[in-house]
Amino acid sequence: MEKFLFMLGLCRRAGDIIIGTDLVTKSLPSKKTLLVIYTSDASQNTEKKITDKCKFYGVECIKTDYTSDIISKAIGKSGSVCVLGITRESFANELKKLIRGA
Repeated sequence: MEKFLFMLGLCRRAGDIIIGTDLVTKSLPSKKTLLVIYTSDASQNTEKKITDKCKFYGVECIKTDYTSDIISKAIGKSGSVCVLGITRESFANELKKLIRGA
């Protein structure tokens, strides 16, 4: 799973990531976000909000086993990041493969 964290860091450096619940939910209607990832320690309200919005807009949503602290460090962000949106198709596809262990 270290490859997964490394790939998130690449997404961040490439500028193909949206960080935070509000920004991700605002990006969903425009179909800019191709994959949404949320952490294992996201609150129930955040999880419901994200999964409902993703289902409504037809965007795949994946829960990771990582905590917000680990994800935050992987993308070089201080504080806690619970929700990420991936905007490049190649990154989204690779992250899906890595998280599913394929």
